[in-house]
Amino acid sequence: MLTGVDALAGLLDGPRAQGAFLLKAVLGPPWSLRIADEAPLAIFTVLAGDAWLVHPGTDGPVHLEPGDTVVARGPDHYTVADRPDRAPNLFIGPDGDCRDADGHHLAEAMRLGVRTWGNDPTGPAVLLTGSYLLTGEVGARLLRALPPVVVLHRADWDSPLVALLAGEMEKDEAGQEAVLDRLLDLLLITALRAWFARADANPPAWYAASADPVVGRALQLLHHNPGHPWTVGTLAAATGVSRATLARRFTDLVGEPPMAFLTGWRLALAADLLRDPGTTVAAVARQVGYGSPFALSTAFKRARGISPRDHRARAG
Repeated sequence: MLTGVDALAGLLDGPRAQGAFLLKAVLGPPWSLRIADEAPLAIFTVLAGDAWLVHPGTDGPVHLEPGDTVVARGPDHYTVADRPDRAPNLFIGPDGDCRDADGHHLAEAMRLGVRTWGNDPTGPAVLLTGSYLLTGEVGARLLRALPPVVVLHRADWDSPLVALLAGEMEKDEAGQEAVLDRLLDLLLITALRAWFARADANPPAWYAASADPVVGRALQLLHHNPGHPWTVGTLAAATGVSRATLARRFTDLVGEPPMAFLTGWRLALAADLLRDPGTTVAAVARQVGYGSPFALSTAFKRARGISPRDHRARAG
């Protein structure tokens, strides 16, 4: 049976975090960070001390303590500070550009070590931050399932990945970026799994459907083998039910028929794979289940109004 984490991992397959922005911030009062980097998705955890989150997606300021984690969807700007009424005095823009209220660059002046930054090396507040810098089509499917901001207090979840990621961020070894990217992916998946499990989370249809023994199995097959020449009949046989039963149950739970879901999933994967200039359209077509570049181009243009080659050019 497909679990929620499998469904999330399926959506994160493809170009996951690549050279993600990762930083440990050590801060002493007074401090107030205005986050305006417009990253598609960011996650941060309070490692020590406390902080206040002021975000347009919450009902008011949210107090954060050690172990509390926030997942913020771009492009909303928000503030994290030592007090809820503190005016911003540090501004984080796109590409990690950091300035003070007068516009002076602070990145070098506030550098405290490997991936560590702040205004006080012994400051009581320590935050671990990771940001996804690029939006791919697979990522967009996940982003559409999320509210503007998710707040997980330590009582809601307790992941050993936070401490592991924090420890790895202090290292500067060969291949370290790849290690950090994968740990960030795992941290995001486990955080979202914890949030989707909450009664008030209103998870997307594909996540709720993953718990169904029939539809969950069908989703697993489609997610992990989109290049297979699936039909409703072969999918029904693989899940042990009739075509009519699978079609009805899948549509009721997921919100669209199996083949429509598969087409959307294939094209989302193709859109991501096409961002790699070293991959041909023919190779992408084979990987996502189209018999020829022409077949992929026709489906891609019908669904998105643009050819795969034009999509690649725009992404580049």
